[in-house]
Amino acid sequence: MASLAAIVISCGGGKQAPATSPTLITTDGIQLIKNGEPYHFVGCNVWYASILGSTGQGGDRARLCRELDTLKALGVTNLRILSGPDAGSDLANPAKPYLQIAPGVLNDTILEGLDFTIAELEKRGMDAVIYLNNAWDWSGGFGFYLKELGYGDSPNANVEGGYDRYVDYCADFARDTVAQAMYYDYVERIVSRRNTITGRLYRDEPAIMSWQLCNEPRPFAKDNKEQFAQWIARAAALIKRLDPNHLVSTGSEGAVGCEADYELCERIHADPNIDYLTIHIWPANWGWASRLTPDADIEKACTKSSQYIAKHIEMAQRIGKPMVIEEFGYPRQDNQSGIGIPTDSRDTYYRHIFGEVKRSIAEKGPIAGCNFWGWSGTGRPRDLVWCPGDDYLSDPPHEPQGWYSVFDCDATIEIIRNF
Repeated sequence: MASLAAIVISCGGGKQAPATSPTLITTDGIQLIKNGEPYHFVGCNVWYASILGSTGQGGDRARLCRELDTLKALGVTNLRILSGPDAGSDLANPAKPYLQIAPGVLNDTILEGLDFTIAELEKRGMDAVIYLNNAWDWSGGFGFYLKELGYGDSPNANVEGGYDRYVDYCADFARDTVAQAMYYDYVERIVSRRNTITGRLYRDEPAIMSWQLCNEPRPFAKDNKEQFAQWIARAAALIKRLDPNHLVSTGSEGAVGCEADYELCERIHADPNIDYLTIHIWPANWGWASRLTPDADIEKACTKSSQYIAKHIEMAQRIGKPMVIEEFGYPRQDNQSGIGIPTDSRDTYYRHIFGEVKRSIAEKGPIAGCNFWGWSGTGRPRDLVWCPGDDYLSDPPHEPQGWYSVFDCDATIEIIRNF
C-alpha cells in the first residue's frame, strides 16, 4: 500500500548505530517510563520474527525489514515475539524450524535471527517483548520438557475431547521440578546471550523492553496453584539475576490464565521481580461471543471485555504496577479465515480496546499500551492448514491461517493508524 511507504531503513549491514538513542524502559509506580517520560504504545504480536530474521529454513530478512518499516510507519512500535520454537509434539502441527531441538541443544541460525531482529528494532527505535516459553504446544512449550522426561507427546487439543486431555497432560509441568530445571537452563542460555550483530550482551540491548516467562502460563489444575506461583517466582528471580536491566513480565492472560482466580493473578503479579501486569482478551475463544455468530455478539464481547479490563485495572492499582493488554483479537466476518474477508466486527472490537487504552492514559491510569494479535502484513495463506514453506502468519500453525491475522490490505490498518 503506497500510503504506508513512509519510512525506509537499510536492512542488515553489520554493527550500525541506531537511528535513535532509546534508553531502557523502566517503571515508576503504575507508569512505564522511557526517555524520562511515560511510555505509551500501540504494539502487535509477531511471534515468528526470529525465524523470519534467520538465514536458514523459513528465513526472509528482506520481508522482516519490510514488515518493520510498515509497522513503524503505522505508529506500531512494540513487538511481542517468541524467542523461538521448541521441538513440538508429533500429534500437533508445531511451528518449524525449531530453536530448541533437544534440552540445551539450540539452533544457532534462529538465535542469529533473534539477534538480527533485535538489531533491526533498535535501528527503528522500536521495542521487543520476548517470551521464553509457551503453555501451548504450537511451539513445543510445556510439552517439550514433559516429552523429554518420558510423558509422551502432548495430546492434540484440536480434536474432540483433546483439550481436556491436553490440560491434564500440561498440569504436570507445574509439579515436575526436573522439567522446570530444563526450562531454567534454557532461560539462562537465552538471557545471557551476546548479540552477534550488535556485539552487546542481551542484558544491555536497548531494544528489549521485557523478558517474559511464558506465553499464557497456566497452572492447568486448581490444585496446582501453589506450585504454579512458586514457579513464576523462581523464574522471575532467575531472569532478574541474569539481567537486572530489563523488565520482567509473566505473559499471563490475567485471571483467565489463573484458573479464574483473581487472587492468584494478583499474587503472581505482586511478586517483586515482576514489573507489570499483563492480560489477554479472546472473546470468541472464551465463549463471550459465539464463534458461529461473532458479528451478532460484538456488543456483548465489548461489554465483557471492558468488565475484564476494569477488574485488572483495579488489581494493577492495588499492587502499584503498570498494565499491558498484550494480546487481543476478534474473528473476521462469520468466523471465516483468509484474505479479502470483511473485518467490520473485528474493526469495531479494535476501536473498543483502543478506546479503553486511551481512556486509561487520559485518566493517568495503569494501562501503558496494547499489542493486537497479530501482524501478518505481506504474508499470504496458501491454505487453512500451515505447512513448512508457507508464509508465516500471526495465526500459529495449529489455527486456521488468516483467522486473526491483520494483513497489509485489511481495513483494520486505518484503525491502527488512527489510534
